[in-house]
Amino acid sequence: MKQLKEYTIPFVGLKQGIHQFEYEIDDTFFEHFEYDEFNASAVKIDLDFNKKTTMFELDFKASGTVNVNCDLTNEPFDLPIENEFFLVVKFGSAYNDENEELLILPHGDYEVNVQQYIYELIVLAMPPKRVHPGVEDGTLESDILEKLEKLSPKENTIENDNEETDPRWDKLKNLLNDK
Repeated sequence: MKQLKEYTIPFVGLKQGIHQFEYEIDDTFFEHFEYDEFNASAVKIDLDFNKKTTMFELDFKASGTVNVNCDLTNEPFDLPIENEFFLVVKFGSAYNDENEELLILPHGDYEVNVQQYIYELIVLAMPPKRVHPGVEDGTLESDILEKLEKLSPKENTIENDNEETDPRWDKLKNLLNDK
């Protein structure tokens, strides 16, 4: 996958200390990754890049909204997301990103690209089940919800006590009541 230049940080010219970077993530960012789960997105990434003598500490913070479809009703809604991620970058003999919290760059590298970490930060901030807030509080009017309510199984209420039951089961029921 081609790396986007705006997410590449050349750390060679940076002084030691904390440097702040901000990124505005929209739909074009996710098109690059061919990720089409979002209808629209407006996420702000705040990155604190702490340069130390032998390593870097990257502290990512994501906040914003993504427009997704509800898993129950398929109605689109804006889902607020927030997430944080901390990454340590060290230098070694070869590139290694097997550990999710540690990135090893080869000696001689002069820049680091953070687009993959931003992508994962946003995608992993999504809840496993996306439910429209109107479904949770009962204010959403939807044909699908009405159909689900109509087709949902009703509780079986037996109002006729005259039906004969097996006396063995009645004895077992008494065990529960005779505590």
